[in-house]
Amino acid sequence: MSDIRQEEAEAVAGAARSGRPDGRELSPAVVLLSGVVGGIGLTTGGLLTVTSLLGYAAGAWVSPEALSPGLLGAAMAGVAPALFTIGRARVWEDVRSLVLPLAIVLVGLFTVSLLNGGTLQAVRGGPLFLALFSLGWVATLGLLALAAVGCLAAQYRRPAERVGAPPEGPVGGGPASRRQPVAPMPGWSKPPLAIVGSGWFGIGFGLLAFPDFWGALVPWTVNRADAQGLGVWALALGVGILGALAEDDLTRIRPALRAVPVVALAAAVVLAVHARSVDWASGPGISLLALVTGLLTTGVSGRWLLSRATRRNDATPEDEPSNVDKSPKKRAS
Repeated sequence: MSDIRQEEAEAVAGAARSGRPDGRELSPAVVLLSGVVGGIGLTTGGLLTVTSLLGYAAGAWVSPEALSPGLLGAAMAGVAPALFTIGRARVWEDVRSLVLPLAIVLVGLFTVSLLNGGTLQAVRGGPLFLALFSLGWVATLGLLALAAVGCLAAQYRRPAERVGAPPEGPVGGGPASRRQPVAPMPGWSKPPLAIVGSGWFGIGFGLLAFPDFWGALVPWTVNRADAQGLGVWALALGVGILGALAEDDLTRIRPALRAVPVVALAAAVVLAVHARSVDWASGPGISLLALVTGLLTTGVSGRWLLSRATRRNDATPEDEPSNVDKSPKKRAS
């Protein structure tokens, strides 16, 4: 059994070097969607972040403090550079740990905006710029959420190709067809990854589903829309981290590894500027500090492990064809 797994892993590595796909071919629609969302996220997220750093709450809905829209903007701007690299991948499996959380964010923020429509700047009679911004926010999120659902449906209609799978094994159907990782995660990294992912997932689900209860536990002042908006991003982070854990292959989470440390650093900057607004001595404040630190550590260590695995694979020479006769030829008599 170990020989079979070794042969399959070598076949997958060879496929990566030769450019042969191992999985569902990445849909151009997913690449286009990622680029569009990246551009919008970079500009809109940058606007929310800068205004928050200057002390203004310039979100789509009315917020009691500038910290919450600043964190939303930091997450949007932080993930944008990684979205621009989606087109480098050849198969869906190499980007799903980032694209699936992206779909959660788009659908989730659109739903939150509708559920809290009464707090939108346009409804509350905010400044003209913010009123127009809130209307554009809802319209753009609606289009992007619909596009994300359509792109995912089209992506999963594409057939999966398996390199190194037994001919009799079903594609994606059982243990015999399970792909062997090219660069598996070290065993010591999995428990911390599970803790960080579960923490973000649990907090995100709580804020999204029970905003009145969990919103009161946030270590700064938030309203219902803030709590649910932050919950969407926390839930997406948890899904992405737990999804990376399920992949168990560093080569299949490259885009996510590019996004995680940038998001963590951007959020840390916003939190540092608004440090006086956060009750750091409380239990939720300590938990927030631990989760942001864990997010940054996860991203940095993951990129280091991937870089080390890539150097190791590049240093390994490709196997010579087995059908080449290496025995010395007999001299003609």
